[in-house]
Amino acid sequence: MPDYHDKKNNEETTMPEITVSMAAGRTDEQKAGMMRDITQALVKNLGVDADAVVIQINEAPLAHKMKGGKTFVERAAAAAKK
Repeated sequence: MPDYHDKKNNEETTMPEITVSMAAGRTDEQKAGMMRDITQALVKNLGVDADAVVIQINEAPLAHKMKGGKTFVERAAAAAKK
């Protein structure tokens, strides 16, 4: 009979949890579409049930995310000037 640890290990390998970190600004529809696509990729490639997949989006305000030494607000302003 499986014990608690066997059950816990099985749940950990069959229930993937994905965290997506991204800059704020996408629509709810875009985010939902992305999460559906990720879910389907895990179903296809890992052989898990879609109901087992957990996806969380962590969004950062554009002023709180930086690339190349400039915040995303600064990058957008510079791109608008071009």
